[in-house]
Amino acid sequence: MKVLFSLFFFLFSIVSFSQDVAILKYKGGGDWYSNPTALPNLIAYCNANINTKMNPKPETVEAGSIDIFQYPFLHMTGHGNVFFDDDDAENLRNYLISGGFIHIDDNYGMRQYIEKELKKVFPNQELVEIPVNHPIFNIAYKFPDGLPKIHEHDGLPPKALGIFHESRLVLLFTFESDLGDGWEDPEVHNDPEAVREKALKMGANIIKYAFEN
Repeated sequence: MKVLFSLFFFLFSIVSFSQDVAILKYKGGGDWYSNPTALPNLIAYCNANINTKMNPKPETVEAGSIDIFQYPFLHMTGHGNVFFDDDDAENLRNYLISGGFIHIDDNYGMRQYIEKELKKVFPNQELVEIPVNHPIFNIAYKFPDGLPKIHEHDGLPPKALGIFHESRLVLLFTFESDLGDGWEDPEVHNDPEAVREKALKMGANIIKYAFEN
């Protein structure tokens, strides 16, 4: 396994200067493919506003595949069940500690599953709340109050939780916010333009942080 990890690290180091993102496909039956227009719209926004040069059509990669090491940023979403087998968990852990970044955006109903599965990836770590003074809330656009609220579900405040490795935020879990819904085409949810703009700006912050840290 040490040999495989060295190979993974080498492959990741070769492509670590790339600026591309991918959608993370997972097991368990959850709808990893939800919000199909969200990530392409965020990519277009970032390319136009924060000088990224991402491929406008994101690829899909599986949690257990070596292909994840081609991307400095993985986006994961859905409403339902998530399952990581042992190979998935080890692959994701190696990816994250080698410099990768995962944003998990709860599309409502995902939290109870993902929190359990993340214990397989980092058995000795807990998700912790990201303080509002963290760079992810001001690296490109200012969010002095932290994560914006995009869609209402249970009347709860939006939360940004994370996992850190050697002081670097490697995984961001956002819930009670629905950033991805705000990135979707306007006619999908009929959000006001100001709400969509907040979602896209916060998404741009996440992308910029992942690429630069």
